[in-house]
Amino acid sequence: MAPWSAFAKTRSANFGTPATDGDNSTVDSTPDLANFLHELGSNAGLIAFLVVIFHALTHASTATLAPQRRMRPYKLALLGVCFGLGTWLAMSSPLPLQKGVLVDAKTVVLGLAGAYLPLPSAAIAAAIALAYRAYLGGFGMEAGMLAMAGATVVGYAFKLGKTAVVARLGTLGWLLGLGGALAGLGIALLLVLPTPLRWTLLAQLWLPVSVMFPLGVLVFGALFEGVVHLQRREEELRIAAIAFESQEGMFVADAQWRILRVNRAFEAITGYSLQQALGQQPATLLGSGRHNAYFYAEMAQQVRTHGTWQGEVWDQHISGREYPVWLIITAVKGDEGSLTHYVATMTDITQRKASEAQIAKLAFYDALTQLPNRRLLMDRLAQAQLVGLRNGRKGALLFIDLDNFKSLNDTQGHDKGDALLQQVALRLRATVREADTVARLGGDEFVVMLEDLSEDRLEAANAAEMVGVKVLAALNHEYVLGELVHRSTPSVGVTLFGEQAESTDEPLKRADLAMYQAKTAGRNTLRFFDPQMQAAVTARVAMEQGLREAFAQGQFVLFYQPQVNVDGRVFGAEALVRWQHPERGLVPPGEFIGLAEETGQILALGHWVLETACWQLTYWAQQADMAHLSVAVNVTARQLQQRDFVEQVLAVLARTGAKPYRLKLELTESLLVTSVEDAIAKMAALKARGVGFSLDDFGTGYSSLAYLKRLPLEQLKIDQSFVRDILDDPNDAAIAKMVIALAENLGLNVIAEGVETPTQRAFLQAQGCMNYQGYLFSRPIPVSDFDAYVRSCVPA
Repeated sequence: MAPWSAFAKTRSANFGTPATDGDNSTVDSTPDLANFLHELGSNAGLIAFLVVIFHALTHASTATLAPQRRMRPYKLALLGVCFGLGTWLAMSSPLPLQKGVLVDAKTVVLGLAGAYLPLPSAAIAAAIALAYRAYLGGFGMEAGMLAMAGATVVGYAFKLGKTAVVARLGTLGWLLGLGGALAGLGIALLLVLPTPLRWTLLAQLWLPVSVMFPLGVLVFGALFEGVVHLQRREEELRIAAIAFESQEGMFVADAQWRILRVNRAFEAITGYSLQQALGQQPATLLGSGRHNAYFYAEMAQQVRTHGTWQGEVWDQHISGREYPVWLIITAVKGDEGSLTHYVATMTDITQRKASEAQIAKLAFYDALTQLPNRRLLMDRLAQAQLVGLRNGRKGALLFIDLDNFKSLNDTQGHDKGDALLQQVALRLRATVREADTVARLGGDEFVVMLEDLSEDRLEAANAAEMVGVKVLAALNHEYVLGELVHRSTPSVGVTLFGEQAESTDEPLKRADLAMYQAKTAGRNTLRFFDPQMQAAVTARVAMEQGLREAFAQGQFVLFYQPQVNVDGRVFGAEALVRWQHPERGLVPPGEFIGLAEETGQILALGHWVLETACWQLTYWAQQADMAHLSVAVNVTARQLQQRDFVEQVLAVLARTGAKPYRLKLELTESLLVTSVEDAIAKMAALKARGVGFSLDDFGTGYSSLAYLKRLPLEQLKIDQSFVRDILDDPNDAAIAKMVIALAENLGLNVIAEGVETPTQRAFLQAQGCMNYQGYLFSRPIPVSDFDAYVRSCVPA
């Protein structure tokens, strides 16, 4: 409703302004009340029509939710055009306030356009209005265009600040503020008119404008607010309807828990239609019987107290099938705070529960046999130990290992092995009580846990043995594995538990040790845990740890046992390792060499012995009376099997400077059982560099004469087991003679070890053996004593 006077010469040239003639004489026109009301109705109808247009074009998108991003471009343009044309019409229907003073509604229209229309639509409306005003021209055109552009900008500015203003002053305050701003804009623009016209118009219009602008914005803004509110409500209802028809089951109940409405997902989950559910209480309609009345009362109490409840509930389908749901119930309260309705959301979690069960099964059960795995066994064992300590009744563990299972896997394939394991699992479950546990630890290892056997130790052991005998019998029957009929036997170790407080690992370790004792006893048998065996195992563990410390702390030393010829002159020595233990003293090799081989430490130990012996050769080479000595170093199978064994030996010789022809590597016959060709190749490579070889323990029965003649040997050694009884046992004497004769025929030196008496030496010398080693001459001794011994044996 921007008021202007004298903007044009005639009314036809300037709609909405006081009409004047060219010489500023006032048009003699007196306002007519009927005409005023007619024009007022026309303007009101125009704005109401624009409200209808606004609602129609923005119906699909709420104006306050960024409609310019949600409305189609053609609707944005059409909305702007309608409001632009509405501005034309507003300028065509001015209101006669008094003689010569006309007011129109274009400012209100454009202000409301800026406040409620999307920005593109408001800009189009303003552009159309400005174009039309420019087309009309006339006096005051610039001020009029400023008024229209300013009204649009003011409306848009109020739109941007609406949220904050409404939060403090309410919608009414925001509308009044918008109307006041438009009125202020109109009054301010009167000041741009030339004097004295500006003061005349200002005196005539400031009061009508100050009243009519806020009033017009308030009235027609209320219509726009009604449309916006209606659209928001429709959108909320649409969203609620979409949400209500979601994948989750939903129902609405009144304050007495009577069902009023359900969605399609509810019907699909429960099997009940809306007609069947109406008026029913959920607990009555869906109750499975798993939850009592107290459960539902607690649920209702929590909803009333806290406004919501959620949890897992087991319901019953119309067919009688029970199923789990995750139920969320929310209380709805009225304006006075009283509870009016309940809204419930239910999700069928049958698949989730099945997945959780499957995950738990994978975590606690063996996938192949469906037996409990180690984790579940240890959990049950821990519980059984606690129960046993409380009631004094003992339990037992049976550790079962299938004999020669690896052979079946290697020869027949893993499918046959898996089939065997499955049948073993079935037989074990059929052998024990329902309350007992049969578990698979992995591979071909099974454990049976027996609980609540007896308070008496002997009775508990007898009961466990009876079960063990049944296990042996059950697993000894033939297995049909497809087209293969297979026979398998078990080794069973048994131990009791519940006699004392201990970790779950301890009884399992004891049963495992007992099982290995059963294997040692010949397999297919049962053995109880022996405390002496435990002591041996404990000592073995301590020995293994001690070996590691011995390497780190340099506790190994080399002893040398002289090798003498028939003249009593020392020509060499065998290097023998000893362990100088800080607490036990000198530990003989028989106590730790085997363990070093099993643990793999023999490689590091053998390398140390070789390098230390070579350094000793280098030292002796610098002394005239010792330079003739050679050293024999024992080589194990694991050393010789290393791919770079030849390179290792040559590297030690190069590093120490020892002469290769002074080094003799002793091999045992057992070493030649496997990989003979590889051994021959490595021996030949070292022989070519001057390193000698001696075959130790010859005659124990492993080697083949066909391979023996191909070995690049320098010496055969008669084993001390033949020398010991050579005078009393004709067989030992015959073997010794054979070895001596064989060495002579092959052009090899021969030496006898274990010579302890002069008569043994005399017999060997008579047979042609001229080199000896044994206690008759010297025990293995430290290097300092060895040096003195060598010098003492030099012939005068």
